[in-house]
Amino acid sequence: MKTIVCQQPGEMKMIEQERPSVIADNEVLVAVKRIGICGTDIHAYGGNQPFFAYPRVLGHELSAVVERVGAHVTKVEAGDLISVIPYMHCGECISCKNGKTNCCTNMKVLGVHIDGGMTEHLVLPESHVFKVNELSLEEAAVIEPLCIGAHAVRRADIREGETVLIVGAGPIGMGAARFAKLQGAKTIIMDINEERLQACKEWAGCDFAVKASDAAVEELKAVNAGWLPTVVMDATGNKFSMTNAFDYVCHGGKVVYVGLVKDTITFNDPDFHAKELTLMGSRNATKEDFEYVIQSVKDGKVNAASYITHKINFDDAVSYFEAKSFNTNKALIVLE
Repeated sequence: MKTIVCQQPGEMKMIEQERPSVIADNEVLVAVKRIGICGTDIHAYGGNQPFFAYPRVLGHELSAVVERVGAHVTKVEAGDLISVIPYMHCGECISCKNGKTNCCTNMKVLGVHIDGGMTEHLVLPESHVFKVNELSLEEAAVIEPLCIGAHAVRRADIREGETVLIVGAGPIGMGAARFAKLQGAKTIIMDINEERLQACKEWAGCDFAVKASDAAVEELKAVNAGWLPTVVMDATGNKFSMTNAFDYVCHGGKVVYVGLVKDTITFNDPDFHAKELTLMGSRNATKEDFEYVIQSVKDGKVNAASYITHKINFDDAVSYFEAKSFNTNKALIVLE
């Protein structure tokens, strides 16, 4: 079977591997059909991804069709369309036992810590697949990135009537904005790219769009009756943007880091203390987030199909990375 490997920063290669033939009683063999390309893949290709080692098969935003199931599998059967939870948690650490499987101390994420889905066939544990026969292959593949935003919104405990600023109008920021809106929040999207701003505002139903600039604080107040937002969610993975987030939040508010940067973030403690801010990290997502997002897509509350902006044939994926044309928002690799 064909498999794409990131050999080292800046080097992707198509190789031939043996198709998996043995599966455990609790596992499923699937034929991968769609693979989303995300910031993690791009950062890994560029050599900027934390917690990463080469060579690695990338890809964790997946839809697939079940080909064979183990003797004890009951949730799915051959022919089912599935979406994948790519976070392989241990189930034994304190985080897992407290229900926070998304930040397991022994986490192994497909395409990051262990080989992922840029391949034709994959073996997965039954516990990490969702049957989604009602969805399309494209919709099923983008459940995972949408879950990142949904988890951040749940983590921030956003309430109806709050004002939420989402910084970064890429795929993760778009999802966070949409799910914040579904919670009844007034939502503001901020980005340096005017085209992305307007696309996100329309797709997520944001109330306002503000371009990132030196005047951003005053512009935020202007669209929010003179007050700064109660919650700021940064989905940029940019050190300077993440630092600036402290300036955008009101007294008593929350700053949520949804994006990840391979660097150190600093803040001014007197300002942090005076505002009595809450600073949160938001990592991955849980089974509950997947269930919520899948249902939201089924109910038509989230337009997952229009979230996708570009499709690439599997055979052309290496060339896509080499060209570094990563301004397509949400690109999908297609296997037929």
